[in-house]
Amino acid sequence: MAENNVILSVQDLHTSFTTDHGEVMAVNGVTFNLNEGMTLGIVGESGSGKSVTAYSIMQILEKNGSIKSGKILFKGEDITRWPEAKMRDFRGKKCSIIFQDPMTSLNPVFTIGWQLKEAIELHTDRKGKAAEDRAIEMLKLVGVNEPEKRIHQYPFEFSGGMRQRVMIAMALACEPDILIADEPTTALDVTIQAQILELMQDLQKKMKMAIIIVTHDLGVIAQMADEIIVMYGGRVCERGTAEDIFYRPAHEYTKGLLRSIPSVDKIGQRLVPISGTPINLLNLPKGCAFCPRCDQAMKICLEQQPPETRTIDGHLSSCWKAIEEEAAAGLIDLTGPDGKPEDTSKLAEVSEKD
Repeated sequence: MAENNVILSVQDLHTSFTTDHGEVMAVNGVTFNLNEGMTLGIVGESGSGKSVTAYSIMQILEKNGSIKSGKILFKGEDITRWPEAKMRDFRGKKCSIIFQDPMTSLNPVFTIGWQLKEAIELHTDRKGKAAEDRAIEMLKLVGVNEPEKRIHQYPFEFSGGMRQRVMIAMALACEPDILIADEPTTALDVTIQAQILELMQDLQKKMKMAIIIVTHDLGVIAQMADEIIVMYGGRVCERGTAEDIFYRPAHEYTKGLLRSIPSVDKIGQRLVPISGTPINLLNLPKGCAFCPRCDQAMKICLEQQPPETRTIDGHLSSCWKAIEEEAAAGLIDLTGPDGKPEDTSKLAEVSEKD
């Protein structure tokens, strides 16, 4: 498969939820491309919009949620315009999801085998014995011992790691083009986490599928992702390779995330938490969403959303402070996606402190 062959393109996606207190703008203009065989990591703290972005792609939002605008193109077709019958075929057959809690995702009153067979029979031509054979094959593939016996067992008879393996088997049984993993290692111990991530990478190579992994764990992202998107307040604030994000962070939020996680380089040092509280999505600020918590905030940050700007190495960030620093050092390319110069008229105001 061509490395640059885009299988999924999310364009200016806006998703909101209607509540008694008003409209919650959970996703605000998210854009990204996913290539065949690629792993895209979406990272951010709780409430950043990363899971809602994934659920918008699958169109499995809560009843009070809806996609307000934007496009989600699967192989060039806008799936936001598809009827529900076509979306049911898309879910599972073309795109599958692994949820973060396998115990609540599996039905406790049905056997593992029954649940696997249901997914296989719904999305493939395999029925009866053929579907059961496929279920056994998938359990064997994800490392479940004695699958012929274990398909007759119930979810409570499996450990957390084994239940997650079952969820992966169910998601991959129909050989989807895209796998979405929403916090796939939550509540698992470190050893099991490593096994699950290694399993996903092995299966990706065998099936040549694309993966979107949603997590707040930067360690997971570093191990898995070809490209990383950092989200805050429903917006993409930075994107790039793992090397870009971990060694050349540009956005102040990304820098804050990296300062707040433990590492072998910080033994004996105090971790630095991000100050303030998460943004209120009912009342988004006019400017940068991270501005109220940013100790580098400037006047322009309060007044205007920063444009996504490309550095020379292809790294993208949306931060006025980064624009000021990199433009001053000659490290930034102010040419927009259309080949025309970015509007730099506001850069003169950047140095004005609030």
